Amino acid sequence: MGHHHHHHDHTTGNIKTAFFLNLFFTLIEIVGGILTNSMAIISDALHDLGDSLSLGLSWFLQKYSKKEHNNDYTFGYKRFSLLAALINSVVLIVGSIFIFTEAIPRLLNPVSPNASGMIMLAILGVLVNGAAVFKLRGGESMNAKVMTWHLLEDVLGWVAVLIVSIILLFKDIPILDPLLSIGITLYILYNVVINFKKTMSLFLEKVPEGIDFASLKKKMEEIHLVHSIHHTHLWSLDGEHHAFSTHVVVPENTTRDEVCTIKEQIKDILGDIHLDHVTIEVEYEDEECSVLELTHH
Repeated sequence: MGHHHHHHDHTTGNIKTAFFLNLFFTLIEIVGGILTNSMAIISDALHDLGDSLSLGLSWFLQKYSKKEHNNDYTFGYKRFSLLAALINSVVLIVGSIFIFTEAIPRLLNPVSPNASGMIMLAILGVLVNGAAVFKLRGGESMNAKVMTWHLLEDVLGWVAVLIVSIILLFKDIPILDPLLSIGITLYILYNVVINFKKTMSLFLEKVPEGIDFASLKKKMEEIHLVHSIHHTHLWSLDGEHHAFSTHVVVPENTTRDEVCTIKEQIKDILGDIHLDHVTIEVEYEDEECSVLELTHH
């Protein structure tokens, strides 16, 4: 999940409620999955456990990542939300592999699950996850939106379990249960891997998605009186809040007003990007760059 944990405070209470709803239900589900002997329910329990972890970590980090920057963390604590996304991804990937090791042997030797028990759990699943979606809907933060979609997926997962369990009630096709289980797990794994890659690229300080870095640099180099730019960096703190720095070389006789105009123009070029930190160092042509050039840009 591309979790960005930046919320308005009223969202925190909603995330807290959704977390407790989800965690309570996940525990019922794990026990229910074992009692009804249904791999599909156990797979969905894994999905819900992932959601509970995400909700719990985002609720905790909501408070934590809001902490002001200090002498140890000069950029503040926004990166901690990425850490949560990374932990969640690893937990879900390991869990998915475990489900596969359980479900695949069942394809070869299907076991009839308790269909009526599955129906009861599925109805409960639709209701609980539906309530959590209702609680989180309308959240303005990226994280609340991601969570809402995620819980909606859960509702759909439970609708699938409900349909399969109704079929099993009337027809004994036990292979449907491990098939559904593998389907749910593949879907979880697909989404987790995509988000895991996004989170890793943020950790590795890749330029944020959807930004044409080469074009930004070209526009800056075309500004009147700008000879060249170097040591230009654009990175993200948490996927939502970004930082930018560059060194700009100008002629040695450039006036203070001209320097101010250049800085304004650079800020205009960066206008569409949500930047929390902008650093523009101006160097005169006859001045040595304060940072040793390791490579020629």
